Amino acid sequence: MRRLLISYKSRIVFACVTGILIYMVLISIQAFISVRSALQENHVLVIALVCGLATYIFLESFASIRKRQSNILNTIVEALRRISAGDLSVQLPETGADDLKQISKLTNQIVRNLQSDIARFEKLEKVRSEFLANVSHELRTPIFSIQGFIETLIDGAMDDPKVNREFLMKAYQHSERLNTLLNDLIEISRIESGEMRMSFRYFDITEFLANVIEELKPKAERKSLTLSVCMKPDEILVLGDRDRLRQVMWNLIDNSVKYTDEGGKIEVGYTDTPDHVRVFVKDTGCGIGDEHIARIFERFYRVDKDRSRSVGGTGLGLAIVKHIVEAHKSRIEVKSEPGKGSEFSFTLKK
Repeated sequence: MRRLLISYKSRIVFACVTGILIYMVLISIQAFISVRSALQENHVLVIALVCGLATYIFLESFASIRKRQSNILNTIVEALRRISAGDLSVQLPETGADDLKQISKLTNQIVRNLQSDIARFEKLEKVRSEFLANVSHELRTPIFSIQGFIETLIDGAMDDPKVNREFLMKAYQHSERLNTLLNDLIEISRIESGEMRMSFRYFDITEFLANVIEELKPKAERKSLTLSVCMKPDEILVLGDRDRLRQVMWNLIDNSVKYTDEGGKIEVGYTDTPDHVRVFVKDTGCGIGDEHIARIFERFYRVDKDRSRSVGGTGLGLAIVKHIVEAHKSRIEVKSEPGKGSEFSFTLKK
C-alpha cells in the first residue's frame, strides 16, 4: 500500500509541476507578444490547468495499464510455480497485452498436454498391470495342470495302463496350449513394438479365401458345421500382406467354429466395390452383447471366460487381428446379436 501511495502522490506532483511549467512558458511567450489581447491571463491559466489535468489523466491511465499487466504477469508466475509443484488444475485467463495473452495460451496448452500425458500414462500403467496379471494367470493354468498330471503319474499312475496314456495326452494338450499362448504373446509383442514388418503385394482374394476355407473345412466338419463361401469366381486383386491376412482369417474363422454350436453355419466371402473389397466372416453362433463389443479386441478379454478356456482360446487372437487389420489402413467391424450370431468384416484396397 505504501508503494502505491507514493506512486499516486508522485503522479499528482508531476501533473501540478507540468501545469505550472506550461503556465510559466505561456507567460514568458506572452511577454514577447506586442498585442496584449493575443493571450489573456485567464486563458493562460485555463490552458495550464487543462494541460496539467491531461498529464495527470495520462499518467493515471498508464499506471492503471502497467498495474493490470503486472497483475497478469504475477498471476502467470504464480501459475507456473503451482505447475512446477505438480498442480495441474491451473487455468490462466487469456487476457492482457498480446505477448501476455500468448504466454497464457501457451501455458494453458502445456497444462492440457501434461494432463493428457498423465492420463495416458496412468491408462498404460493400468493396462500393463492387467496384462501382467492376465499373463500370469493364463500361464499358471496349463503349467499347474501339467504338473498335476505328471505328479499323478509319478505317484503310481504310470504303471496303470488304463490311465497313463490318458494323463500323458492331457499333459501334452496343455503343453500345446502353453506353446500357443507363448507364440501369441511373442506375436502381439512384435506387432505392438513395431518389429513386425508388413510385405504388401497384390494377390487374388478369391483364390486366397478359397485356400483358407479348404484348410479349415475339416475342423468345421468335425463339429457338424456348414462352412460356405460367398464370392465371385473372378480374379480380384487386393493389396496386402498375404501371410498376415491369412492369420487374420484363421483367427476369425477359428473363433466362429469355436463359438458356433453343432449344426450351425459359417459364411466366408467378400463384397466388391470400385476401390475396395470388404471381406467378412459370418456365423450363427452364440453372438456377443453390446456391452462386450467395445472390449473384445483387448488382450485377454473374454466374453464367456469358462467357455473360452474350454475351447482352448488364448484371449489374444482378436487383439492380433485388430493390429494386423489396422496395419492395412483399415479397421475391423463387428455386428452381433446374442443368440443369433456375429459378423466380422474389414476392407482391403484394390
